Amino acid sequence: MEKRGERKEGVPVLALAKCLLASYVLTLLLLCLLALLLYKLHLTEGMVTIAISAIYVITTFMAGFLAGKKMETQKFLWGALLGAVYFVILAVVSALIKTPETALGNSFWTTMVLCVAGGTLGGMLG
Repeated sequence: MEKRGERKEGVPVLALAKCLLASYVLTLLLLCLLALLLYKLHLTEGMVTIAISAIYVITTFMAGFLAGKKMETQKFLWGALLGAVYFVILAVVSALIKTPETALGNSFWTTMVLCVAGGTLGGMLG
């Protein structure tokens, strides 16, 4: 029987899944805000691209930060893991929705680096 205050060994999958879910909810909210701004302000394609990249960094930072708060050791690795998982899910969904040659387009590697770096930074500061 586990005593109060003791931590179980192993990977807390449920806690990490909650952090990832929170980051996708934030992604949804920020993308809706971006769509509203695009409609109202007629943003250029370059501005939308920058905003989408910022959303990737913000949401993976938040996932890494939350994971860093839950973990006691190697926080940056947990953040990087969540950033990588976020990217993999994003890539799979993108590949399923689009034709294979246009899935994530030319920004595949850039998006991967942004997601993992955002999660790592969040984990370090969490």
